[in-house]
Parts: sequence; C-alpha cells; structure tokens
Amino acid sequence: MLKRLIFNVSVTVMTGILMGNAAGATEVSLNAPGTSKDFASKLRLESVAIQTAARDNTTPQDMLAAAQADYARLTGVLYAAGYYGGVISILVDGREAARVPPLSTPTRIDQIIVTVDPGPPFLFGNARVAPLAQGTKLPKGFARGQQARGDAVTDAAKAGVERWWDIGHAKAEVTGQDITADHRDSTLDVDVRLTPGPRLTFGNLNVSEGSKVRASRIRAIADLPTGDVYSPDAVKTSANRLRRTGAFRSVALKESDVIGPNETLDFSADLVDAKPRRVGVGVELSSLEGVSVSAFWLHRNLLGGAEKLRFDAEVGGIGGNSGGEDYRLAARFERPATFNSDTGLYIDASIEENDEPDYRERNIQVGAGLTHIFADHLYGEAGIAYRYSEIDDDLGSRTIEQIVFPGRLTWDRRDNALDPRKGAYVGLELDPFVNLDGGAPGARIYVDGRAYHSFGDQKRLTLAARAQVGSVVGAKAADVSPEFLFYSGGAGTVRGQPYQSLAVDLGGGNRIGGRSFMAFSGELRSQINDKFGVVAFADTGYVGADDLGTGSGNWHSGAGIGGRYYTGIGPIRVDLATPLDGDAGKDFELYIGIGQAF
Repeated sequence: MLKRLIFNVSVTVMTGILMGNAAGATEVSLNAPGTSKDFASKLRLESVAIQTAARDNTTPQDMLAAAQADYARLTGVLYAAGYYGGVISILVDGREAARVPPLSTPTRIDQIIVTVDPGPPFLFGNARVAPLAQGTKLPKGFARGQQARGDAVTDAAKAGVERWWDIGHAKAEVTGQDITADHRDSTLDVDVRLTPGPRLTFGNLNVSEGSKVRASRIRAIADLPTGDVYSPDAVKTSANRLRRTGAFRSVALKESDVIGPNETLDFSADLVDAKPRRVGVGVELSSLEGVSVSAFWLHRNLLGGAEKLRFDAEVGGIGGNSGGEDYRLAARFERPATFNSDTGLYIDASIEENDEPDYRERNIQVGAGLTHIFADHLYGEAGIAYRYSEIDDDLGSRTIEQIVFPGRLTWDRRDNALDPRKGAYVGLELDPFVNLDGGAPGARIYVDGRAYHSFGDQKRLTLAARAQVGSVVGAKAADVSPEFLFYSGGAGTVRGQPYQSLAVDLGGGNRIGGRSFMAFSGELRSQINDKFGVVAFADTGYVGADDLGTGSGNWHSGAGIGGRYYTGIGPIRVDLATPLDGDAGKDFELYIGIGQAF
C-alpha cells in the first residue's frame, strides 16, 4: 500500500473586491488532510479559487464561478493521481458552492474553504490496451497492483497508438474503452481497445493556394517520401525542411482524412508566407574598441523558389582606440534543395577594409559552395573562393592572392541562441588555402565550443563555459592574410584586456598575429527577475608563434561583472571588466551589446 504522510495545507490569499459600493476581501483556504506535501501543493496550484483570489479587481461573481469550477478541476487532479472515491467540499461563507444559485450571487464573499478528502488510493485490477504492435512499451505504472493513476491510462493508450503510427498505421486510434471503479476493494479495471487500420504508404503532397513559393519548389524542399511506408518522423522532417527556408511564417502538413488507392495517404501543405523582405540593425559598444554598427537587408523568396538574398554592411571602430574604422560589405545568395532536399547552393562575395592596431588590410573575396543539413542540429557547408588582399603590417607591404576552400560545421543544441540556458554548441571552421603568388599552401583551423547548465530555484542560475582553439598550419605568417592569424583581447576573447593586445612580439616594437590561439571563458549568470540579471565572468587567452602553441607564446586574463536587461529579442548586455595581468593601460573596459557574450 502507498504510504502517505499526514500533511495539512492551508493557503490564504487576500484580494480586494469591488462591486458597486461594496468593497471587501476574500480569504481562501485549502485543506487536504491525509495527503503528502507534494500532492497538497498540486491541489493548491490547480485550484481556480486560489488563482482567482490572487488577481486584482476580483468580483464576488468571479469568486463564486471559480469556487464552482473547482469541483471539476480538483476531481481531475484526484483522478490523475489514482483517487476515485474522493470527497470535495467548497464552502462559500458557510454555504456549499454547488448549491448557490447563479442568479443569487452575494454582494460580498468573505471566506471560501476548500476541503479535499482524497479517500483511499485505487490500484489497477485489470490493465489492458489491445491490440498492441510488436515493440510497444507501455508505462511501468500501467500494470496490475500499481496505483491507478488516470494519467497512466492516458499514457498507455497514447503509447499503443503511437507505436502503430511508427510502423506505418497512420489511422490507428482508440475506438473503445471500459473503465470500472470498484469502491469496495478500491480497484480500477481498464480495457482500452485500439483499431490499427491498414499499413499505409506516402501518397502525394498537395500544396494549397496562396503561397508565392512555387508548388514544385515546395514539393522539392519538403521531399515527402512518396511510396515509402508512412512514418510520423518523415512528416516532421519534411515540415522542418520547409520551416528552415525562412520563407514561411507557419507550416502545417496535414494528412488526408481518406485513404487513397493502394492504401496510400496523401498530405496537404498549408503554408502562410513570411513577409518577403526583412531589415535589421545591430549596435555594440566598447570603451576601447568604440562603436560597431551593422545592418542587413534580406529577401526570403527572391525568384519564387524560397531563395534568399542577403546584404550585410558593417562599420566598426567608430570613435575607438583600436587602430581605425573598419568597413565591410557582403552579399550572399542561397538556394535550398538544389541537389537534394537537404543540400543547397550558395554564392557569396565580400569587400572589406580593416584598420587594426597592428595591420591594415583591404580584401575582396568571391566564392560559391554547397550547404547541407545532416540532422536537425547539425549543419555544414563547403566551397571554393578567390581572395585578393592588400596588406600593410610590420612584415611590410604586400599583396596575397589565394584560392581558399572554406568549410564550416556547426552542431547547435542550445535552447536559445541569444540567451542560452542549457545545451551545447560546437563550431568548426577549416579553411585550406593555396597561394597563387608562390607562397606555401596551408590551412586555418578554428574550433569554438560552448556549454550551458542551469540550476537552482526556477533554473535562474546558469553556468556558461566557452573554449576557443585555433591554428594556422603549413604556410608562414608572411604568406597568410593577417585576418587568418590570431590575436587576443577584447569582447570576443578576453574582456578587460585591450583589443588585440596580445600578439607575437617580433622585437623593436613590431608585432604580428599568432599561428596558434587558445581562449577560455566562464560565466555565472543569475536572473534576478523577469527583467534584470547579473553576471560574473573570467576570461583568459593565449597567442603563440608556431602552429601548435608549443614554442614562444604568452597568456593574459581578465575578469568582471555585468548586468542584463531582458527584452523580447534577447538580453541587453552591459559588462565591466578589468585586466588581471599585464600592462593594459586602463583599469576598466566597458562592453554593451545585445545577447549574452557567448
């Protein structure tokens, strides 16, 4: 038998009540003698009367309606937990709420007393769902002798139906049930009957009118596997392919009510287009790096096949002390489902000028490649590009022409990109290159890993960690664009240290970027309430002269605190950091942006 702790819970909520000239307060108490603490809390959370009393400007009509609704609400809680002989009494100023006529609502309600006697827990007698498909796993609690929880019955029926769906019986459903409660011995007999229906294969995907994306392209992107055995996972995958394009505000793939010839099942795609054009602006501020302003323009359905065209413009270093102003203009065209439903085509181009503390570079790059969705959380792309750079740094003035083979692989299991509370992220960049002007070939490798874990009351505390590792192999530093080399210091690496303050010292005041790089960051984030949060953080970084970081190199570190103001698009970030070592020149650096630091 289930052991029960004796626990009496009494909850009182006071609320102002205004009606005509009457004003007062209603005291609501809930007593559940003989129940556990957790179950009593569950009753309290589900009570409509308690919820209503906590609101402002509640009238006597509201309170009476809430009290009368609690009979059904609390009975549902009892059934879900396996109590089928419970007694509920709800007294409204001494009168049973169920007996108060709707048209005789008092002008004032002072007290509502809710008393729940759950009675003995019922146990399953017969517990049957049939017929079951091979491999069906019913809940462990749905068995003879177990407490007869109502949600166990629901879960068992759901598991039976969904297993039939998994093996192709798309029309499987519950077609009958016999549930008998025997109050003499406190048992519940359950017999749920399923009708599997025939095993079906995918038919056609019919596209509803109204979308500006061509029907042929919608079918190609969704790639519903016509002729294959029905699978709910395949339907979900097809719908996700359509959502990933960004061309649609809503996507619903609905199965036909009628089974087609040769036991096929057609689907219809009900789509609502997103607005075809979108613009965005971003701003970040650092006390040393200055202001960075970015903007983009996006078309989601350029040629009627869910193609994207995006232009990005950015100006950085405005008013800062990081060398000078940086400019970048880029364009990218993407066509989904080009070679198959998960493989797309991209063409991109960029032109930029970077005026950094240790170098100045102007470059232009034009390229093309393929994108591929390996899984819901795994994305990759690979391509080829021509890159031309004009460089002035401490190695001299020179030009570099390269053929680059950019590759990207991203695994993203974060719950929210701008404000992650749990999950992990790993980004891999691999850029092999061939120098067309005689320099040695090489490759740039960069890995960015992040992890998040929340804990505490309502998961308001979050531990966040980040590790960055990079290397340039093969080519000498003089044969590599300075953008491919590594520096540390600033918002993206070590906060508190000046921007790109850590590099490779050539002597005589000359410096270049390193061929090896490591950076590690940790944050403890605390969300105080729905609007505000605080953060404590520490960062450290390393830059080395050789590709493996085994030769000459140096570390530096920083730490600080920050505040967060949470908005609908993400937290506004304000971080104040100080260097922990080195001659930074300033005691504190200030960083302002949108979204968490990582």
